[in-house]
Amino acid sequence: MKVLRKTLLTITGLGVMVLATSVPITAKTLCVNPGGTHGCFNAITKAIAAASPNDAIKVSAGTYKEDVVIGISLSVIGAGAEETTIDATGLSNGVFVDGFDHAGLHNVTVAGFTIKNALNEGVLVVSASDVTIRDNHIIDNDKNPGLNFTGAPQGCPGQPAFETDETGDCGGAIHLIGTAQSILSGNLVTGNADGLLISDETAESHDNLVIHNKFLNNPLECGIVLASHPPVGAIGSPHFGVDHNTVAENISTANGVAIGGSGVGLFSDGNGPGRVANNVIIRNKLTGNGLGGVALHTHVGPAFGLPADNMDGNQIIGNFIAGNNADTFDTATPGRVGININSGDGGSPVRGTIISHNVIRDEDVDIAINTPAEVDIHLNDLLGEKIGVADVCAFDHATICTGSIDATENFWGCHAGPGGKGCATASGSDILFTPWLEKPVGDDDDHGRGDHDALIFDSTNGWNAVLLITAKRHRIG
Repeated sequence: MKVLRKTLLTITGLGVMVLATSVPITAKTLCVNPGGTHGCFNAITKAIAAASPNDAIKVSAGTYKEDVVIGISLSVIGAGAEETTIDATGLSNGVFVDGFDHAGLHNVTVAGFTIKNALNEGVLVVSASDVTIRDNHIIDNDKNPGLNFTGAPQGCPGQPAFETDETGDCGGAIHLIGTAQSILSGNLVTGNADGLLISDETAESHDNLVIHNKFLNNPLECGIVLASHPPVGAIGSPHFGVDHNTVAENISTANGVAIGGSGVGLFSDGNGPGRVANNVIIRNKLTGNGLGGVALHTHVGPAFGLPADNMDGNQIIGNFIAGNNADTFDTATPGRVGININSGDGGSPVRGTIISHNVIRDEDVDIAINTPAEVDIHLNDLLGEKIGVADVCAFDHATICTGSIDATENFWGCHAGPGGKGCATASGSDILFTPWLEKPVGDDDDHGRGDHDALIFDSTNGWNAVLLITAKRHRIG
């Protein structure tokens, strides 16, 4: 009995301890309105200065001329992008989530704003995790008069030293540097130098999700770009890396048309060994961009006696790609291109790439390859009726042309396979294309729409639905 009683007391004590230590975190809600009335602040920056970690700040309709800097765990929520505006005219950024000066910064939300007219990025996130940027309109930023692509490892005039490769876009509309486990969702991004840049100057950028955003008419560079840049203070050193990120169900259209930018780009800048690896580009609509729908570029490596970039293990799956422009320079393509996996002149092997379940049309080259490694291309609909898959190594005058392309089990636009009437062709002696598919992937009729496994879009509503391989009675559209 004594043992039982002692045990019961111990358990009871533990229960009290658990109750005592599981008190929920308390947080308060602050408010902002233009007049500073009803106990609210008249500026977002003032409310942040008064806030404690995990507080929420509700911002009423109006225009706030500020550069909002966030250095603690905080939710800053506008009344909706049509109602609440951060106008950063003459200021560096609209919103800066600053983990560079506040180590360990996490759990930040910015939602429900129009963010416009910043000299540099509309939204800049540095060295932070668990950040959510949702339901904003990020428009007409990158107004820096010093914006001029030079290729130098630095930012635009006035940008911080940790921005090491931004002369061509001043960071774009949204820039994540050294950011992890964060989400961008439901944002409209238009009229900026480029749309979204994820890079790695201060730390590895990994495990981020970019989903259900629209990147439209950002004219200078890409709609979405995952780019490996040199570490701050160590130009030429190995880069931290941009890896294990997911880009899903976005629209990226008419970006980079003035200078050259892709719908989704995966790039390394050449200032030291870069790493853009194990990312997933899935079920996006990529149309009418200044370079390919998806472009993977590496420009340095063994051909120059330098270490190879690591651009391995990326997956390009279930995208709808159409009407993009040709690639250029050492990653050039012989005409408009859907997907371009290209090692340029440097000869860094791009290994483990998976290209599957994409629908590609209205291109001169559906998929172009130049890399000294095997690339696997299966279960795609190659509907451009010109070149379905091309080895462009010789076209690019590369010196290491030892790769191979496994392009079996694709639909080439007709039942007869590559070169058949109405079919795309294969261009290159190292392309394996037999056996091929005699009808579009997942189609169970003879109409050849080829709209399986890709998003069905319309110009008004954006993405409508995701089609898995389904029977005809389940089709949408």
